[in-house]
Amino acid sequence: MGAGNAAAQSTALVSSNYSLNGGAVDNSAKALGSSLPVVAAVQRTIASTSSIFSSTLGEVLGSQGAGVPQTELQRITREGRWLYNAGWPLYALVDHYSAGAPLDEQANCLATAVYFEARSESLEGQLAVARVVMNRAASGQYPSTWCNVVKQPWQFSFVQHGQFPAITDMTSWKTAQGVARVAMANIVPSLPSDVLWYHADYVHPSWGSRLTQYERIGAHIFFSA
Repeated sequence: MGAGNAAAQSTALVSSNYSLNGGAVDNSAKALGSSLPVVAAVQRTIASTSSIFSSTLGEVLGSQGAGVPQTELQRITREGRWLYNAGWPLYALVDHYSAGAPLDEQANCLATAVYFEARSESLEGQLAVARVVMNRAASGQYPSTWCNVVKQPWQFSFVQHGQFPAITDMTSWKTAQGVARVAMANIVPSLPSDVLWYHADYVHPSWGSRLTQYERIGAHIFFSA
């Protein structure tokens, strides 16, 4: 895909069935979080919002019984959706989740695809690339894990002989990890589940004419069947 297609699955957060996790996502969406200049307003409310969330979550968990085990991904899903509904835009969520528990192999593959395919794109574009990877793994038409989707031959141009290049831009890598966590937790609506392909707008692959263009985000054009 770096000049043609797309890919794959999960985080160092959870070690369960990543295919099912990807397939369970509600993908009926559009509106991605805005990254317009509301930074100051969000920054002023982050502390109070986090405090309110912690208090509310404590009450909810308390009502379910103390000691209920929560995986890291479950925690991010619950917290992230609450914050999104409370008005946090995509950029604030990505920044918030750019650090956390180390990514596992599958989640690392997802973040790596985001990094190499879209680190120069907007956060909306990066999230869309992550969603294509997850959509493919859940589709039954491609390999069922995110790593196998990303490493599938002739799909992602940055992959060479099944190996990833070295990551050198640590700021962009942190962002890619945040995007991966937001995508895995399905916090922000993105592409629907039938969007399985994309390509850069400066190339014209033959397969593009056989598909339906869904949306253009930055330098990438996304397609459904």
